[in-house]
Amino acid sequence: MGVSARNGIHYCGVLVVALVAVLLSACGSDNDAGSLTVYSGRSDALVAPLIERFGDATGIDIQVKYASTPQLAATLLEEGENTPADVFFAQDPGGLGAVSGLLAPLPENVLQMVPRWAASPTGVWVGVSGRARTVVYNTESLTPVDLPVDLTGFADPKWKGRIGWAPTNASFQTMITAMRSIWSEEKTVQWLKDIQANDPKVYPKNTPIVAAAAAGEIDIGLVNHYYLHRFLAEEGESFGARNYHPPAGGPGAIVMVSGAGILSASDNKDNAQKFVDFLLSEESQRYFVEVTFEYPLAAGIPVAEGVTPLAEVNNPDLSSAALSDLEGTQKLLREAGVIP
Repeated sequence: MGVSARNGIHYCGVLVVALVAVLLSACGSDNDAGSLTVYSGRSDALVAPLIERFGDATGIDIQVKYASTPQLAATLLEEGENTPADVFFAQDPGGLGAVSGLLAPLPENVLQMVPRWAASPTGVWVGVSGRARTVVYNTESLTPVDLPVDLTGFADPKWKGRIGWAPTNASFQTMITAMRSIWSEEKTVQWLKDIQANDPKVYPKNTPIVAAAAAGEIDIGLVNHYYLHRFLAEEGESFGARNYHPPAGGPGAIVMVSGAGILSASDNKDNAQKFVDFLLSEESQRYFVEVTFEYPLAAGIPVAEGVTPLAEVNNPDLSSAALSDLEGTQKLLREAGVIP
């Protein structure tokens, strides 16, 4: 091999080393983007890919703590100003309302990106997607005409042994909060007692309720709308369950928001705001529509095919504040013997 060739190889080697140095320097710049700690009441199966997209796009080092929204709300209240969390990404407004005193005000332009009902009345959190409460039913044993116009009908003894519910689930508890607001505490307690008398099957969350309805283990379940659509996407139209939105409305037809707030104690508020902005971006809103089958709240994107439009859901006129008393609902559920 000639000297010029060897020199060429040496020159190329220098270039490669220099290029690696530039790339390492760039990685260092990514690290300089800082960090972010998210407490997520949304499950990792639903939102981990979206959070990863944000990290990849920004270079921010993201740590996520996954747990149920009530658990994380309790943790935040215990940690107070010493919390390591920068953002609380909650499944429902109840959890956000429970910790609203720990959250920092959001910019007005961010709050205005969503409908008024989908943001904190005090401006400390914003909804990023919508989820309707619904009744999932087994299509072999029932049709919509067999179902009551609102949840009061399921107190009838004819539904004994046919109902599935998840009392520890955050969305269920938000529904009960709505029930207290719409019906009164007394009527809510009586409904809970009547349902318990009907020997409901208890599940840890929504997914197994929908599966049980399709399998005929139960005839109806109290769930959020989008779980059915995930099954339909995977198993096709032959899946043996469908959603029913109670036409008379009430607590069984409320539209809840998942939302996010920034902790006042956060040392990473700039990155936290970037994350909230990202959740409201068109990319994220399309993710909620196309991947999780939720309702978009910003960017004017239509719902996924097959999902009942919001205009056709008889959503009761409740403010987010009316759905925020998670602590009061959990106390009522314990006193009624529904949760331990």
